[in-house]
Amino acid sequence: MSIPDGVLADVFDTLPAAQDPLALSLNEIPFPPLPSVRSALVASIGVANRYPEFLPERLRGLIAEHLGVDEAQVVIGTGATGVIMQVLQAVTRPGDAMVMATPTFDGYPIFAQIARLRSIPVALDAYGHHDLDAMAAAAAAGARVVVVCRPHNPTGTVESAAALRRFLRAVPVDTIVVLDEAYVEFLAPEHRLDTRELVRRHPNLVVVRTFSKAYGLAGLRIGYGFCGSELARRLWTMQLPFGVGLTGLVAVAACYGAEDEMRHRIRIIDTERRRLRTQLSGLGIYSTDAQANFVYLPAPGGDRTVWRQVFDGQGPRVRHYGDGGVRITVGMRPSTKAVLSAVAGFRAGG
Repeated sequence: MSIPDGVLADVFDTLPAAQDPLALSLNEIPFPPLPSVRSALVASIGVANRYPEFLPERLRGLIAEHLGVDEAQVVIGTGATGVIMQVLQAVTRPGDAMVMATPTFDGYPIFAQIARLRSIPVALDAYGHHDLDAMAAAAAAGARVVVVCRPHNPTGTVESAAALRRFLRAVPVDTIVVLDEAYVEFLAPEHRLDTRELVRRHPNLVVVRTFSKAYGLAGLRIGYGFCGSELARRLWTMQLPFGVGLTGLVAVAACYGAEDEMRHRIRIIDTERRRLRTQLSGLGIYSTDAQANFVYLPAPGGDRTVWRQVFDGQGPRVRHYGDGGVRITVGMRPSTKAVLSAVAGFRAGG
């Protein structure tokens, strides 16, 4: 039976625009896939009638080689979210506790609910940083999993290497620590961690990353984690058969071959982030010291209604939080202008 006229066109009409200066709520990069990555993906369509590997062994090996770790240390997921769910499925039971910052990545409370865990939220400080001492104490009180995002989502802040090492030493060895590095590629060299060494020292640590952010493949859902081999063996048992499409392997290989281009794009975003923060500061607006592809504006004076009035859905689409703060993805210059116009217009009207 043929597809009715207009149905295919309607489907394509519902696809998001690759470049939308007002789409600033999901921390997508503003660029379509790199040309070489796009070409590789197009070429892979010709074998879409074939199943991928039963388990993603080749992708695992490719990522392990790039990281400089053993294949047995790597797990693959449907985005970073898939890896996190594999961790929870492998190491927790219903009723266990999971410690997380608040506010945090929207997914963590949802993951805890799916796994039937108790969420233990620990408030960030006034500058958007983790209270690592309080999180370690909560872990020591019997939590099964504790999550630290670095850079943190939504504030973009980065805990020092020394502070994180102290935290890892304070967490019980039978508590799994998830170090969420979804935005690690945006970090300057001086902020990078030697995660391979941390994993060697701390067998309860899982480092989680994604190709959704800096690599610009959010629509393909490719994530991975790495940890000590013993823990990785447990996580690998949760690997979904045929769970990673053929495009995943092709896209990752192409991305690794185009990292210079990716870094150039990151420099563009870094420059635009600094410009946005400087211009906001000139308007009297405080933002946290974000080190990723977004900025976070706490509620001015604790007024939780301000940013909902400024960003009311008619202009830039941003991510609002229960504490009144707002996270704004850094886009290109038109996006920056739209954000500044909304803020300046509100201030002028006030």
